[in-house]
Amino acid sequence: MSGKYLRILLSDLKGSARFALRGISMAALLTLTACAVSSSAGLSSSGKECVILLHGLGRSRWSMWRMERSLADHGYRSVNVGYPSTDAAIRDLVETHVAPAVDRCRQDFPGRIHFVTHSMGGILVRQYLQDHRLPPGSRVVMLSPPNHGSELADRLKGFGGYRWIMGPAGQELGTGPESVPNSLEPTGVEIGVITGDKSDNPIACFTFEGPNDGRVSVESAKLSEMKDFRVVHASHAFIMMNTTVIEETLCFLKNGRFCHP
Repeated sequence: MSGKYLRILLSDLKGSARFALRGISMAALLTLTACAVSSSAGLSSSGKECVILLHGLGRSRWSMWRMERSLADHGYRSVNVGYPSTDAAIRDLVETHVAPAVDRCRQDFPGRIHFVTHSMGGILVRQYLQDHRLPPGSRVVMLSPPNHGSELADRLKGFGGYRWIMGPAGQELGTGPESVPNSLEPTGVEIGVITGDKSDNPIACFTFEGPNDGRVSVESAKLSEMKDFRVVHASHAFIMMNTTVIEETLCFLKNGRFCHP
């Protein structure tokens, strides 16, 4: 591991101390119901196109490090955004972290601006694009996005511990018509969606009716406006590190389509 990524890891561990404490309580909550970071951005490599990376709820920018490295290897400039996902509502996170990242890309690289997101990161992009536009030709790759909400959020939202652990944004990710994902309009950009069908969640059998990745169902990940869609055998927590997923992400950014069905 390079010194750069070691520094990222150490920074994220420090910034995630609060979430780690919350995670202990969440594990206890899941057991009872079971059937059985700091704000920062880093540039890498050289290139004329900028890619903004957004991690998911309760994660850190460290979770996107392998994707960031692969993008750099293929000539993209990347802005790997760390944001306090459990501390604020989705709209607030967009204004304080997503919008500044786009502005930075516009200032430094006046070309196409892409997004690669994991989980709730995809909802942040959709929220951003309700009031903003990206340069022509910009593309978005969403990994396991709860585009129609998460059934898991529906199941757990009544628990006080869940509200404390996942924060305001976690309460906005349900499958009801009032949820943020289900209230958003089409974005006007090319979107590719990759989701998983490998569950590592012990309560998935009580939560999902069909294929899922343990947090989001395959059906919920779909988006009517998406240009391409692929399901891989990966879990929600680690899909962004899957080699096939990284290859397909690069393919979509380049061609607007995934390379394999």
